[in-house]
Amino acid sequence: MTQVTTKNRPIIYLAATGHGFGHAVRISTIADAILKLRPDSLLIMVTTAPRWLLESYISGDFIYRPLAFDVGVIQADSFKMDKAATLNKMQEIYEKRQALMAAEINFIKTNQVDLILADIPPLIAPIAQLAGVPCWMMSNFGWDFIYEAWGEEWQGIVNWIKDCYQQCDRLFRLPMAEPMKAFNSITDVGLTGGNPRYTMDELKDQFNLTASPEKTILLTFGGLGLQQIPYDNLAQFSDWQFITFDRQAPQLNNIIKITEPFYRPVDFMPLCERVISKPGFSTFAEAMRLEIPIVSLVRDDFAEAALLLEGIENYAEHQIIETEGFFQGNWDFLKQAPNPPKIGKSLPKDGCTVIAQAILDQVNN
Repeated sequence: MTQVTTKNRPIIYLAATGHGFGHAVRISTIADAILKLRPDSLLIMVTTAPRWLLESYISGDFIYRPLAFDVGVIQADSFKMDKAATLNKMQEIYEKRQALMAAEINFIKTNQVDLILADIPPLIAPIAQLAGVPCWMMSNFGWDFIYEAWGEEWQGIVNWIKDCYQQCDRLFRLPMAEPMKAFNSITDVGLTGGNPRYTMDELKDQFNLTASPEKTILLTFGGLGLQQIPYDNLAQFSDWQFITFDRQAPQLNNIIKITEPFYRPVDFMPLCERVISKPGFSTFAEAMRLEIPIVSLVRDDFAEAALLLEGIENYAEHQIIETEGFFQGNWDFLKQAPNPPKIGKSLPKDGCTVIAQAILDQVNN
């Protein structure tokens, strides 16, 4: 195997669950913060999320290693989950774990990795242990938390995941989190997220955005999107503008479709009065960092969703919409003011820098 670098520079291996885009976005924001603090760092990004997504967040070079050490949840879109296929795939990963581990241990040793950060594939922790490299993780939930809610047939996989997480050296627990009791060392940190890369005037000129912010809405439903968005409702908001990343959206006068991969939802948030989304940590965190009100659908079959909805109720201007009201309703919620946060906009927003600095401090020592 060819060695990818020479030493005397930090070599950080960052692995993300390839479930949707959120985990890859979170870990990419840490990667970007590392490069801003230490530009000569060598980053190895390990995820099946597309390279263009990583490049849209990381303003520097990295090595892309498209491997999967877990599956997250197999989904048709942001709401339709295939639990049976997910269980089969996780059992397959468990059965093949020795071969997966052996190859990656060899890669990590050959390339003299200094530290591993994962969000949040369980198998990475035993890989790091056997490679003799510190393993840190970051998340607001573990996959044991998600799968445990799905029934007895998951218990074997859940127990294995907990055993893996117990081998992690340090967890950075993000806001809106479950207890994550499988981890032995936990450091609570603030919100992570990207920062807008363009001025509002640049985006207005580029996309001919003419409506006021009070009548500009961002529709964003994560990397998996959402089937059958009721775009017909937009007809009653003819003097509003709706920004979407949905390539299948119809051609309407008040829809602005963003298709270039180097633009991200966070770039458009400062232009908008509200963000309409499904429960997703990265979208929520980026909106909360910019103090943009959030309109979220509910989601009853994914345990993280309750944590996220409680988070925006406590710390963001918000509206929580039942799925029936979104898909069959007339979107009258847009004519109502968002609810104020119960606690206040008091969550720290420096998670990226805190985690990145801790990594560099550890490597430098």
